[in-house]
Amino acid sequence: MLAASMLVIGDEILGGFVTDTNSPWLADRLRPLGVPLERVHVVPDDAGAIAEALHAELARPRPRVIVTSGGIGSTPDDITYEAVAAALGREVVLDATLAAAMRGIVERTRGRGFAVSDVFVDHVMRMARIPAGSRLMAREGGWTPAVCVDIDGGSDAPDGYGATVVVLPGVPSEFRALLGDAVEAALLAGHNPVPHVVEITHRFSESLLNETFVAMQAQHPTVRLGSYPGSPMIVRLTGPEDEVAAAATLVRTAIDALEAVGAGPDSTA
Repeated sequence: MLAASMLVIGDEILGGFVTDTNSPWLADRLRPLGVPLERVHVVPDDAGAIAEALHAELARPRPRVIVTSGGIGSTPDDITYEAVAAALGREVVLDATLAAAMRGIVERTRGRGFAVSDVFVDHVMRMARIPAGSRLMAREGGWTPAVCVDIDGGSDAPDGYGATVVVLPGVPSEFRALLGDAVEAALLAGHNPVPHVVEITHRFSESLLNETFVAMQAQHPTVRLGSYPGSPMIVRLTGPEDEVAAAATLVRTAIDALEAVGAGPDSTA
């Protein structure tokens, strides 16, 4: 089973200046592919923090795709390429394809009449310096490709013990377009069976169904349970279709029994 993890990188996220929308979007995108998003780390623009989170996810069961979001650009706080390379014990090298695109930016800037210093050029070219051994996944019309770093043969390695780190920009529109148009088909789609999902609504306190939930989990351990307070209350069951159907029958039978005895809403948590 292919699994996914995510690193959301940026001081602006942790400082409360920007709300991360990429991780919930990724989770929603992965669900119909059957790929579980098992962890999301939110870390500052700090090489040590990035390495700590990356090492933690590489130590988790594989095959695995680890997606990063943010920290790609020309300013000094954009350190994701360098941090990922250092965490993986790799050099940072100038990619020819990216270098050509960055030189185009330099020339367009010069053509608009702006002064182009050595410092300006050096910082623009930072966006072309990526971890050694990376491969690019581009999309039509995008300003930057996804930079993919394969570890132990990558997430598609035949032995199932590989991982791929996918470095993406944090700008939501570009993150979504790159992942949806380039990364998804190449690395995420077609690997796992898609789990079946059933949602059951009811009007009773969760506590009235705990006995049923315990029995259901004992009889159907492959089914994941989620119970969510609200109006109405929601029970969400996820897993293999046959097992989910049987588990749902147990839950619906218990709810019908509550209705039959006239039990009303219960304020007990």
